[in-house]
Amino acid sequence: MSANPDKSGTPTRAQRRAVAELLRVAPVADEVSRLFQGAGHDLALVGGSVRDAMLGTLGEDLDFTTDARPEDVLAITRSWADRVWEVGIAYGTIGLRKGAFKLEITTYRSEKYHRESRNPDVAYGESLVDDLARRDFTVNAMAVPLPLHGGESLVDPYGGLRDLAEGVLRTPGPAERSFDDDPLRMLRAARFAAQLGFDVAPDVVAAMTEMRDRLAIMSVERVRDELAKLLCARHPRRGLVLLVDTGLADVVLPELPGIRLEIDEHHRHKDVYEHTLTVLDQAIALEGDTGPDLVLRLAAVLHDIGKPKTRRMEPDGRVSFHHHEVVGARMAHQRLTALRFPKDVIADVAKLVELHLRFHGYAEGEWTDSAVRRYVRDAGPLLDRLHKLTRADCTTRNRRKAKWLADAYDDLEARIARLEEEEELAKIRPDLDGNEVMTELGVAPGPVVGRALQYLLELRMERGPLGRDKAVEELHRWAARQDL
Repeated sequence: MSANPDKSGTPTRAQRRAVAELLRVAPVADEVSRLFQGAGHDLALVGGSVRDAMLGTLGEDLDFTTDARPEDVLAITRSWADRVWEVGIAYGTIGLRKGAFKLEITTYRSEKYHRESRNPDVAYGESLVDDLARRDFTVNAMAVPLPLHGGESLVDPYGGLRDLAEGVLRTPGPAERSFDDDPLRMLRAARFAAQLGFDVAPDVVAAMTEMRDRLAIMSVERVRDELAKLLCARHPRRGLVLLVDTGLADVVLPELPGIRLEIDEHHRHKDVYEHTLTVLDQAIALEGDTGPDLVLRLAAVLHDIGKPKTRRMEPDGRVSFHHHEVVGARMAHQRLTALRFPKDVIADVAKLVELHLRFHGYAEGEWTDSAVRRYVRDAGPLLDRLHKLTRADCTTRNRRKAKWLADAYDDLEARIARLEEEEELAKIRPDLDGNEVMTELGVAPGPVVGRALQYLLELRMERGPLGRDKAVEELHRWAARQDL
């Protein structure tokens, strides 16, 4: 790759990485490009694929651009590809699968959103440079013409390689025009800042701030997807701060800026907003090798959003937020529903928000085994995430207090492990089943059976395993009290 070496004539580190990455994907890239060449069309690797090649992170998803129209792309590739998708054909994109690689081939194009429209008007173009001009950011506005050859192999008309080296996000043209063409790019700026760890150029930040209301025309699903990608990126704090500072969060996630001025009850942090960002960082550090956990990260961001509605000044001058976890769980459910997250994600995040304070009762006093069982049962399959969220929620700067809380949670986890070994906590059930209850009480299926099973479950949680004989005895005592 010969474009823009350093002053000594030596290829830059990014260029050397790109060469290695492009050589890895060269067999499939050259193969498909020769098909286009044979049909009289140009093809180039483009956008995020070139950027990621420069960063040494190119995967198996490859983006291409061409002067061929979508119907021509289909004709050229249909018999070559293992599988073809036409979902994006209205926007000029054809998807292909070839071996381990997923390819998207898009016709040169321009697109523009009308003032009140959620869908762009797409116009096809004839020039690679003009196609690059419509890209969101300069680091995504580079292309490598194919097949690979020894000549000038990087098309970079807007300084993307320079901006990549400097770690900055700029738009190929005026930011206002770019965001007017596609308002979602404002959210993508925050997402790429989180993903790449880059700074955003001041003129881009100014345009995001000025035009934030334009984001409201975008479909909820596209906004949700960008937010999820931002949260699952390497540096989500960076992206969230940018959303809040530009006012975009007021459109996307208003609960986050809503907690900025709510001083937390421990008076150990600047405000709940800063505390929340710290909890997010600490939760991510606890993920380990399991990869980005969207549910855990959403719960970390939303765990204290109930505080503004529950804020109260106590007679002694302290600020309290009683039951903010209950209010916050309801608010989290509402916000994630509005963003159309999957139902299981919504339910899991709301449950974690609701339970995130439960541990403090343990730290402040001895729990019975019954309380530990209830903690495990209420958390259910979310127990591991609840462990991480609860530990992450300790952001005190008081080292002694931090150690005390950590030791207390270590103790709780040890007790859970002991009880789990003894009683299989995750599988706790009443000592009798429904059929046995009906036989013992001589009743038919109905509400009485459900109430009896609930009573036996409460006994099981309180006392541990009862055994069948004792459970039958307790069932008849309960039935007598119920006049059955």
